[in-house]
Amino acid sequence: MRTRANGPKGASSEDKPETEQQPSKKTLTPAERPSKAFILPSKASSDARFLTLPNPSTGELNRYFFCPQLGLYEFTVVASQPQIPRSILFTQKNDNNASTKVNGAGKRPEALLTKTAELFIATPIDCIFFILPILAPPASKTNSAKGLFQPLDDILDSQDELHDHLRYIFYNESFRGLLEKRMESICDTVEAGDEKMFRLSEEKLLKELISKAERMVAQGLPKSLEERFISQALETPLLSVKRDDVVTAETKSDNDNTPAAESQETPELERAETQSSAATAGTSISTPLEASTPVTQLSAIQSPSPDDSIPRLLRVRTALSFMQSSYLPPHISAKIGNSLVSPESPIDFKPLTDELKRIADLRAEALASRSFGDFSRKRSAEDDEIDAAESRAEKKRRKEEEEKKKKAGLSRGVKDLKKVDTSGMKKMSDFFGKAAAKKKS
Repeated sequence: MRTRANGPKGASSEDKPETEQQPSKKTLTPAERPSKAFILPSKASSDARFLTLPNPSTGELNRYFFCPQLGLYEFTVVASQPQIPRSILFTQKNDNNASTKVNGAGKRPEALLTKTAELFIATPIDCIFFILPILAPPASKTNSAKGLFQPLDDILDSQDELHDHLRYIFYNESFRGLLEKRMESICDTVEAGDEKMFRLSEEKLLKELISKAERMVAQGLPKSLEERFISQALETPLLSVKRDDVVTAETKSDNDNTPAAESQETPELERAETQSSAATAGTSISTPLEASTPVTQLSAIQSPSPDDSIPRLLRVRTALSFMQSSYLPPHISAKIGNSLVSPESPIDFKPLTDELKRIADLRAEALASRSFGDFSRKRSAEDDEIDAAESRAEKKRRKEEEEKKKKAGLSRGVKDLKKVDTSGMKKMSDFFGKAAAKKKS
C-alpha cells in the first residue's frame, strides 16, 4: 500500500531543495565593527585619520591618530589587571524616538561586547620626535648636506625611503605651519627670501628636552615611577648601633645619677670604668637576656634626609631617561646622554650623583656589617676542638671522682683481697658451668 509523504499539497519530498529538507545550523559570525575601544579628541576635525607610522625610537610600525589642526596622538593602553576577567558593553542610549529612527520598528538598538576591557586613549605626542631621524640620520646614512641650512621641502625630498603615511603628514598643508613652528624650537633658522631654512642644533634640542622633563615633574610623575625610581633610589639604609656606644651611654647616665659627694670621692674609679669601656671598642660583648639592646641591633636612626633639590633632580633625570628610551633614536639618545654629563650641560646633576654615591656606600657598609654579624655568630673548627677537649677532660674528671668514691666505701678486708695474686686460680663461675656431654659407648 503506497502512502503520500506529509507536506503541503502539490509538493513532494523529492521536489524540495536540500536547504528546505534539513534546516541549517546557526553559526556565529564575527562582528563587523572593530573590537577595540578608542577614546579620541572631541575637537578632532573630519580630516583626522588613523595612520601607521614607524616608532621614532625602534622603527617598528605603530598605530597613531593624526589631525591636521590638533597634531599627532599616540595611544596609551589602559587595562584592568590580567587576573580579573573584564569586558565592556557598548550600546546606544535607550531612546524610543532614536531607536524608531534607526530600526524603523521601535526595536532596541544593537549592542557590541568587547572581550577585553582595554581602552586606547589618544595622547598628544610632539612631532619633532618624528622629524629628528630625518634631521640627524645615523652615521651610515649621513649625506654631504649635513650641517647646512636647508628648506623643509629639500630635507623631505632627500628621503627616498620615507614612509608613505609619514610623507602624508609632512606634506599636509594644514599641518605645515605647526610642523615648522616645532622645528624652530630645535633648529637654527635663517631667512632666504620668502623661504625659511633649518639646521639642527643639539644645544636647542637639549634645552627643549629639559623643558619637557621639567613640565613632567611640575605636573607630577606617575605613582609607579615615583615609587620605583625616586623613593627606592633615595631610601637610605638603617644604621647599626654598636654595643660599646650603648655601654658608654649607660655609664654616663649612671655617673650623672651619682651624688656629687660620691663622685668627688671616687674620681679614680670613674676613670678606670671609662678606660675599661673604651678598651672594649671593636669587640663583641655578650649581653644578658634581661638587656634590651643586643650586640648588633638595627635602629631607626637614619642619615640626614636629602635636600629637596635632590629628589627634583632625580625626577628630571628620570623623565629625560624615559624620553631618551621611548622617543629618541639610539644614536641621538647617546649624544644627549653625553651632553648631560658634560660641563656645558644646562642642568648640573653632580649633587645628585654625589648623593646617590653616598647612599650606595651606606648600603654597602650596612650589607657588610650584617654579613660580618652573621659570620661572627658561626663557630670555627678551633672552637669545636677546644670544646671537644674540654668535654673529654670533664668526663675523665668525673670518672676519677666516681672511682675515688667507690674506693672510699670499701672495707679493709675487700681491699686486702684485691691485693691477692689470683692469676693461677679459676674463677668461681667455672664451677657452676654446664656439665660436659657424656660419650656414648
